[in-house]
Amino acid sequence: MTFGEKLRDARQKAGLSQEQLSEKLHVSRSAVAKWETNKGMPDIENLKAASQLLGVSIDYLLDDGETFSFNSFKEAINLDDYEKSGSCRSKQDAVAKAKFPQAVQIYPLIKNKKLSKVEKVLEWTVMPTFGIFEAVDQLNDGSSYYLAETDSKQFFVIVSKDFIEYSELSKKVDGKKFEVGNNVFSKAGYTLI
Repeated sequence: MTFGEKLRDARQKAGLSQEQLSEKLHVSRSAVAKWETNKGMPDIENLKAASQLLGVSIDYLLDDGETFSFNSFKEAINLDDYEKSGSCRSKQDAVAKAKFPQAVQIYPLIKNKKLSKVEKVLEWTVMPTFGIFEAVDQLNDGSSYYLAETDSKQFFVIVSKDFIEYSELSKKVDGKKFEVGNNVFSKAGYTLI
């Protein structure tokens, strides 16, 4: 089950509507709806409050049985402080390489959205050569993704124009592809280290 499915299930078992939960958490109902559809995540304070209100642990809500441990970090960056050089093809590459100097490998990742059945049908019938949904997703995102490996750990890394976010993976990613939420990530054809 995903985070959103677990949150919805726990909310329903507690006998609360989205509106009631949102009032208790002092957030909008649309925020709860986004969380339940995996289109957003609550901040740590709301996550703690929701787990207490619903009588479930934070670990239960966050463990999708797939990818991440709870060790997630977000730091502000200034892209202008970084220069592309050597194996770095972009400033985002330089940020990832600078953040993980102890890494034995850093793989840039290519993100592809997992399409719904309707989107797949439209993609193949209406726009078979353009990949419109993929293009829109890429334009809306603008972030770069990486898989950083140290001797004992792996980290999923996101570099945007203002932040670097990284999460320790709970399971080792083997192979060229893995899934995170509604996206499939594959290793690019080059490495930073």
